[in-house]
Amino acid sequence: MYIHIGEDINIRARDIISILDKESANNSPLVEEFISQRKEKVINLSKNPFKSVIITYDSVYLSPISSGTLKKRSTQMNIHEF
Repeated sequence: MYIHIGEDINIRARDIISILDKESANNSPLVEEFISQRKEKVINLSKNPFKSVIITYDSVYLSPISSGTLKKRSTQMNIHEF
């Protein structure tokens, strides 16, 4: 199953480690440190300020789509699989 995370990017759901909202990412020193250490692997998909952070095994995506919307997309796809 793939999830559309912004622009023309779809990623496999099983590759997602975490989806964080902007406030959680900005208010956590651990997340800020993690993102700064992986700066070369951060992909900004948002032309405006990002709304969510998606962490995968290979990359960190800054998405213009909210974490709630991404969650709905992942659960809708799970329902359609069966």
